[in-house]
Amino acid sequence: MEYHVPVFLAECLEGLKIDSNGVYVDLTFGGGGHSRAILEEVESGKLYGFDQDEDAWENALDDSRFELVQANFAKLERELRLRGEGKVDGILADLGVSSYQLDVPERGFSYRFDADLDMRMDQTNPLTAAKILNTYSQKDLVRIFSEHGEVRNSKTLAAKVVAEREQSKFETITQLLNLLDRTGVGKKNRYYAQVFQALRIEVNDEFGTLVEMLEGAVKVLKPGGRLVVITYHSLEDRIVKRFLKSGNERGELKKDFYGNVETPFKLINRKAIEPSEEEIARNSRAKSAKLRIVERI
Repeated sequence: MEYHVPVFLAECLEGLKIDSNGVYVDLTFGGGGHSRAILEEVESGKLYGFDQDEDAWENALDDSRFELVQANFAKLERELRLRGEGKVDGILADLGVSSYQLDVPERGFSYRFDADLDMRMDQTNPLTAAKILNTYSQKDLVRIFSEHGEVRNSKTLAAKVVAEREQSKFETITQLLNLLDRTGVGKKNRYYAQVFQALRIEVNDEFGTLVEMLEGAVKVLKPGGRLVVITYHSLEDRIVKRFLKSGNERGELKKDFYGNVETPFKLINRKAIEPSEEEIARNSRAKSAKLRIVERI
């Protein structure tokens, strides 16, 4: 099984504007597709790959110029500091779940297979999708279904989950799908995808760690250094777009005494780059991808 087909490979390399002597970070190492391509252009420089998923560690590159950091990318600044790196020349983040994680049934990320309701990217994380469904209050379930999945009937679904778990605790994907079939609105697969996305984001605190990573990138990028981010759904893209434009989580534009906007980044592409028809044909999971590139001022 191919671990993960890298999306926007050529565009990422161009966006990073690689210096052969520079220091770079691939924050979502996965199968190492982007990292291998970066190393081809880094001669005497250094590349750090980040991945919290133990399964990805088997793909570590045997190269003196490469080091795999077994940590969540939210710890970017700390991990680089521990390794004596002050500033870096470029950072790549390919967000979301990997093809491998989706295709391995026991990881519980996909509704295509029956398995335990897991969905953890970091397998040492005590929080699973099953635990959320079995222990979260009805109010909190409404919050995650509506905010993380944009589920239209989030209140109805949350109430059904609470009633269902009184009869039998949630353990498997099939149990959840049986409930969704009775409560779903709109197209079935879209509804499944929204609910699974909501649970996955909550399990992995994806929005919180994304903001931490972006704040860390501001601190560790050299002036002129590039940040390249690939998003896959509107919620995470909204966070990235807002942060890259303003330099903060809230999207507040700060101005100096003369009314000039103060931001840590210069936008390289004002509109997100979208995949070509050829790339989508080659890799269907690229269909929803958006690429944004900024340069540290």
